[in-house]
Amino acid sequence: MDVTTWYLEQTSPGDLVAAKPPRLEIEVVRAEIPNPEFSRFLYTAVGGDWHWTDRLAWSYGRWTALLERPGFETWVAWHRGTPAGFAELEAHPEGEVEITSFGLLPWAIGQGLGGHLLHTGTARAWDLASRWPGLPGTRRVWLHTCTLDGPHALANYRARGFRVYQEKLNEPGDRPEGPTPGPWPGARG
Repeated sequence: MDVTTWYLEQTSPGDLVAAKPPRLEIEVVRAEIPNPEFSRFLYTAVGGDWHWTDRLAWSYGRWTALLERPGFETWVAWHRGTPAGFAELEAHPEGEVEITSFGLLPWAIGQGLGGHLLHTGTARAWDLASRWPGLPGTRRVWLHTCTLDGPHALANYRARGFRVYQEKLNEPGDRPEGPTPGPWPGARG
């Protein structure tokens, strides 16, 4: 199967479009203490069904180094004390902030949470410099997604005001068959 990757951006806080209120009560909170175990859990729990594998071989030290970088933040959506999803933000030079990982845990998909979490995470990308003295103000927020991600990912990004600035057809790729690499293979059923 051919894999298409879309690179999307916002160039002004005014680009951000609010989402409908979520159907469930959600609180989105910054995980302020760098915690490799929790971050790896979120990465595998959200990305397992989409075969996110880039970070699976990372050492504890590599996770720690990422999480301790100035301008790196993890925002977690919680419902009744249970994690529902997360958004990772990473500051880059010259006021650019990348949403490096974003998604919902399998139980939270289809609950109307994705738009709210993306809106909140993107708003936090726009005001990231207010929490990190010495970083320049955000002038651009960007991310990428591909045909291997969740079927509603691209539509959610566009609905929140992100615009495609590059589309790339990659070498043919296959979605691996068999168990997913998440913490509980096949959790979504």
